[in-house]
Amino acid sequence: MSNAAPVIIPRWEYRTFGESFGEAEERIRSHGEAKARSSAETYIVSSESPNNTKIRDGLMDIKKLENVNGDTLEQWNPVLKSGFPLTMDVLAQVAAAWGVELPARAREACSLDEFLAEVVGAHPKLRAIAVAKERFGLTVDGCIVELANLTFDGTPIRTAAVEHEDPALVIATVRKLGLDRFPNTNYIKALKRFAGLPVG
Repeated sequence: MSNAAPVIIPRWEYRTFGESFGEAEERIRSHGEAKARSSAETYIVSSESPNNTKIRDGLMDIKKLENVNGDTLEQWNPVLKSGFPLTMDVLAQVAAAWGVELPARAREACSLDEFLAEVVGAHPKLRAIAVAKERFGLTVDGCIVELANLTFDGTPIRTAAVEHEDPALVIATVRKLGLDRFPNTNYIKALKRFAGLPVG
């Protein structure tokens, strides 16, 4: 029996944010009844980095922005998922994803409360934003397609997204659904704009 870790293939993603998506939303809903999922997450945005770092289900989660292609699609690679307390080695990986330096810590591990108060809350280039999600997902031409009702620190906003490992399939589905009339904007850019941070 093999104990090898599963191979993770980074996905290409198109995502947009707004109040509604008009005909594109109608086209998405025409492909069947979407499955609903709800979650409460905390995103950590850094003014020094485009990477996606968040806390969900008690885990620190990092996705690194690997590539942007000619269709503005973005390739995101999951590089870390770790429970709390975070070891100093893991905290160093998180800091690298943020593109910032953290002051030396005496403790050998960092609890969730310590992480939010002493690491994120104390750093001038970091901001924690609470994101509540009610997501509706379905499959269109093999792609994961999502509509979601969100709040950023209690402020409502909506998002639509298309994901797959094959960028050609993503952009074809985006165009088929009519989402290409909206700008491709990832979570971190949307959250930075909400927080008044430089998008870069």
